[in-house]
Amino acid sequence: MTFNLVRKILLVILAYGYGLGVFASEPLNLIVDKVQQQKFIKAEKLIKKNISPQYKSLYNQLHYYPLQPYLDQQRLLKNIKLSNAVEINEFLLKYKGTPLDWPLRKKWLKYLAKKKQGLLFLQAYKPTTNAELRCQHLKYRLASGLPESVVLPEVTKLWKVGKSQDKACDPLFERWQKAGYRTNEVVWQRIVLAADGGKHTLIPYLTKLLPPEQQYLAKLWHRVRRDPAVVGKLTVFPNKSIRENEILAYGLKRLVWRHPEKAIRSYKKALQNFDFTQTQQQQINEKFALALSAKNHSQAQIWLDKLELSSLNKNMLQWRLSQALKNQDWQQLIVDSTSLPNKYKDDLKWKYWYAKALIETDAVKQGQDLLQQLANKRHYYGFLAASYLQTPVNMQHKPLSFSLEEKRRVINYPAAKRAFEFYHLGRYYQARSEWNYLISKLTNREKLIAAKVANENQWFDRTIFTLANVGYLDDVALRFPKAFNEQINRHANKEKIAPAWAFAIARRESSFMTDAHSPAGARGLMQLMPNTAKSLKKGKVNRNYLLNAGNNIQLGTRYLKKLLDKNSGNQVLATASYNAGPHRVKSWLKNLKSIPADIWIETIPFKETRNYVKSVLAYQEIYQHKPGQVSQLFEQVTKMSIGNIEKN
Repeated sequence: MTFNLVRKILLVILAYGYGLGVFASEPLNLIVDKVQQQKFIKAEKLIKKNISPQYKSLYNQLHYYPLQPYLDQQRLLKNIKLSNAVEINEFLLKYKGTPLDWPLRKKWLKYLAKKKQGLLFLQAYKPTTNAELRCQHLKYRLASGLPESVVLPEVTKLWKVGKSQDKACDPLFERWQKAGYRTNEVVWQRIVLAADGGKHTLIPYLTKLLPPEQQYLAKLWHRVRRDPAVVGKLTVFPNKSIRENEILAYGLKRLVWRHPEKAIRSYKKALQNFDFTQTQQQQINEKFALALSAKNHSQAQIWLDKLELSSLNKNMLQWRLSQALKNQDWQQLIVDSTSLPNKYKDDLKWKYWYAKALIETDAVKQGQDLLQQLANKRHYYGFLAASYLQTPVNMQHKPLSFSLEEKRRVINYPAAKRAFEFYHLGRYYQARSEWNYLISKLTNREKLIAAKVANENQWFDRTIFTLANVGYLDDVALRFPKAFNEQINRHANKEKIAPAWAFAIARRESSFMTDAHSPAGARGLMQLMPNTAKSLKKGKVNRNYLLNAGNNIQLGTRYLKKLLDKNSGNQVLATASYNAGPHRVKSWLKNLKSIPADIWIETIPFKETRNYVKSVLAYQEIYQHKPGQVSQLFEQVTKMSIGNIEKN
């Protein structure tokens, strides 16, 4: 072998190793300076009281501490006044766009508006969703001499929302109205926004802004918003106008979710008397098909068949698939699969079910060949396909590896230092804010490096989210860390459930974010509701109890065991119950004939729960994966039937 050939081979190996981790890289474990942390915490407390010699001494000792700028921010927040304008503006310029910026900028802008300092306000302003500040900004732009034709169209955007705006906007709106921008059409558009997803209590006020002859339309829309069954009384739509058609179509789309039979009857009657546009008819048909499918209504297929396959979005295609699977209509599924819009033909879900349909219709070789292609994918459908074929799962693991020098370079960015410092202080919200700012400024490679360092320092949720941000999904170990390993294993084994299942639940629920809060009120690592936690603990659960990882894991695994027992050991149903609630799952099983588990999962009526069950199963397989082995978990799923479950 020639020297040049050897050299080329080595270069290829090194290049591969550098990017994908052929060689393990040395971890970068960040050192926590607890002395500096304590000084910072003490300085924070002192600044809230007053600037003292003790504070100044501590501040000077923190010159190289990453979070020192937050002391500057707090001092300036406490001393908002015109005499500090230069220092405030310099600070805002230095930290523009960082989490240090907006709290100070917002307070400064409100102060300047109060003091009627228009020029300083315009200099300090940056785009925001805050309606009060947006109004002040537009007001000062007008005052600066900009023509109304430039500024007032922006006011239209502010006014045309489905909720009431801040009173500070009233003078601006008055000028906008006098200039002729508040047309009947704009008023109507706001009524539509208020009715459809906004604050419908705003409609009576808006009604008065319309000419007398049009006010009945706004009143009618409000009436239909509160009670969509009104659409069954066609006499309340006397003129059959474009506006009335719009209200009627809106009401029908709401009514079908409440009273399907009434909605179907009302629509058939309306079609004989009203000229709906093609778009309106399509929207009504789609909403009817969606609602009836979700309710497992006997006419669901009729309405699905009214829709052109080529025009369906992803959501509607799912319902069409679900309906075909409920009926186990394999021929229909083959027709639909071959007629899909091009953008969906590579969807793994459709490939899997097309393969199953081929096998069920005796095109076994063709179906198995397609399953073989899927079996190489690290995905729910790939795992299903591998189990049907009795072949080992392919994890496609390509670990990332970076030099220590690269890691240090990224971690030396000020935002990175601030993020990790907040993380080590347990101030996770502030830590994530700094991290998100950092990520917004990095190249994709730097993001991957940052994710690697986060993992090496046990900050697992940032690793997971950052890898997703970049779209690098092949470092399986980074994406699926065994976070809180000792606690999860201990509590899972105590409850006699699979530790991999508990890992999968925690990974899906929070990405191991201990302080996670859901809009519904679920808290912590495994996203438990306080009332559920209370019943499991059989005692009081205070506000922060579930934010402790150990407490959350203990009760979360206990709840999994309870759901498993309630569902006669069926983990698929227990997983669905964890997400949707046991009562809702029980309702889905009512009068259900026995069907294969993969079909039941695919036909779960709630999208969130359907995707949740798939994710947890896939995650569990990853957590318990043993190279070269057929998946025992998915083998169970492929052989399992669901239905005719005894009541518990």
